[in-house]
Amino acid sequence: MHTARMVDFDFARYVLERRGEGAVRAHTGTAYGFAGERKLRRSFIGTRPVTMAVEATTRLWNDRAREELLAAARLASDDQPRVWTAAKRASEGLRINAPAVYVASPSFPVRVAALGTEDQPYVVIRADVAEELTDAELVAALGHELGHVQNNHVPYVTAAHYLSHAAGFFVRWMVQPAMMALKAWMRRAEITCDRAALLASRDLEVTLRTMIKLEIGAGDDHLEELERYLAAGPDATEKGLGQRLGQVGQLFRSHPLLSKRITALRKFADGALYVQVTGGDPSGRASTDDIDKQVTDLLSVF
Repeated sequence: MHTARMVDFDFARYVLERRGEGAVRAHTGTAYGFAGERKLRRSFIGTRPVTMAVEATTRLWNDRAREELLAAARLASDDQPRVWTAAKRASEGLRINAPAVYVASPSFPVRVAALGTEDQPYVVIRADVAEELTDAELVAALGHELGHVQNNHVPYVTAAHYLSHAAGFFVRWMVQPAMMALKAWMRRAEITCDRAALLASRDLEVTLRTMIKLEIGAGDDHLEELERYLAAGPDATEKGLGQRLGQVGQLFRSHPLLSKRITALRKFADGALYVQVTGGDPSGRASTDDIDKQVTDLLSVF
């Protein structure tokens, strides 16, 4: 069994360690982050609808949304030891400090999320979702959200959340263009955070199983479809088991098709960075830059 290596996910230090491999990559984000996500984020940061949405969301969060959310949730470090243990394991895998993690009631509108501000992020998971996941799957699920934290996604994820669930708070003309920009970005950000989930769990099958459970549910009626996804190779998965959205429909999703996420993560798991992190020999493996080019083509809607 290979011993995991301590590879720093901070991009600047990673470039110093492996000078030349990532020289054309952006100077922000993590070593594992999807370059397409960073490129799109840089393009919309200064646009008026997105800027206004983030500013309005920050005011909403600071004024009342934070208190409303946390009042109806329990701090995992206080009385949810299983969730908090998983959060600590995930943060250790990603080499970051765990933020506050809350367990919300089943009425919370999303299953698991990273919300807040860049300076004060929170991870929230619904109690029923935490119960459905095994301990290892819980690490992967929380690792995904910690990926949002580690890659400075939280203000944008929070803006998208409240544009969807509290649209009446925002200037009407701003909502649709901001949501279109944010959803396009989130489809790419999910690729980065699927990688974070894998790096947190260090187990590809567990991470894929977690992704599928969070996407289609964990009930007995979904188990057969879940097993078909896991058994399918990359080519078969990309054909889309159980997913039949058209091209235009994909434009309105905040997540890529599950089949594409699975294919993208399998490519990353076979690449040099992940093999190195898990103690293998990265020689001859695809660089993250090369994988990102393949994933960019994979995510293309048209």
